[in-house]
Amino acid sequence: MERGMLAVVLEGWGDPEVLQIREVPRPRPGPHEVVVKVRASGVNRADLLQRRGKYPAPPGEPQDIPGLEFSGTVEEVGEEVSLWRVGDRVMGILGGGGYAQYVAVHERAAIRVPAGIPLEDAGAIPEAFLTAYDALFRQAALTEGETVLIHAVGSGVGTAALQLAQNAGARSIGTARAPWKLDRALELGLDVAVEGGEDWVQRVLNATGGEGVDVILDLVGGGYLAGNLKVMATGARQVVVGVPSGSRAELDLRWLMTRRALIRGTVLRGRPVEEKLALSREFEHRVVPLLAARKIRPVLHTALPAHQAAEAHRLLEDNRTFGKVVLLWD
Repeated sequence: MERGMLAVVLEGWGDPEVLQIREVPRPRPGPHEVVVKVRASGVNRADLLQRRGKYPAPPGEPQDIPGLEFSGTVEEVGEEVSLWRVGDRVMGILGGGGYAQYVAVHERAAIRVPAGIPLEDAGAIPEAFLTAYDALFRQAALTEGETVLIHAVGSGVGTAALQLAQNAGARSIGTARAPWKLDRALELGLDVAVEGGEDWVQRVLNATGGEGVDVILDLVGGGYLAGNLKVMATGARQVVVGVPSGSRAELDLRWLMTRRALIRGTVLRGRPVEEKLALSREFEHRVVPLLAARKIRPVLHTALPAHQAAEAHRLLEDNRTFGKVVLLWD
């Protein structure tokens, strides 16, 4: 008899009310997979887009169950699995299906949760910290002594990025439209807080003595592109991670040329499986030790029961969060 589980299912496209708890089939592990009993499912803006029918899951992933990350305990292992045993505490990213009591993932996609970090908090780690680590260091090559500008610094990725930058010896400047988010970011270690109003460009230039910044982590999109160009130092690198302000903007190529600057975009969800597996293994080697040593930490805004998934989506849509929101399963 097929075993079932509970999941948050999309009953159509639209407002948060389309998120409903339903019973669905429970996954079984393939030869190189583990089945994880989920404690926390991270909530991301990509889930909001999927709920509205604007960001479908990749082929082969559940189209009606959102969720890009998880934390929990290994419940079953495939016959070829060598990295994990039943009972191990793990976390990781998914192409979809994370809002569920159980998920099946390749053993190399699972990442160790350090001792002392509750699984509830660990659910706030994978998507934010993997995205920030990959963008800052693997793509933008941020180094000690450089200055990084982080837009939407109060977001999950933003709070992860400022901690990773600080730990690497870089100087961080962060923008946000809500002053209370900037206050929280300063408490977390942000060096310079800039309110995201009309004069944010001049404030960033003032903070850098007119030199500009070396790296820009853009979680806002088209609305900030013109300003980003003005605050780029020579040889600056910009990585576009999100586009809530729009995906289109006019680009002054001559200005980009004179700065000898680089702009690139990134996503995790749509990458080839092998790339994501390699990133997960590298992350466990390089970043998990920082979490274990408490040099960086997950920032959890709130943890809600899974049946309150609609409220979790409203919190993100209303920009009422600092850090991450997770859904909890019994």
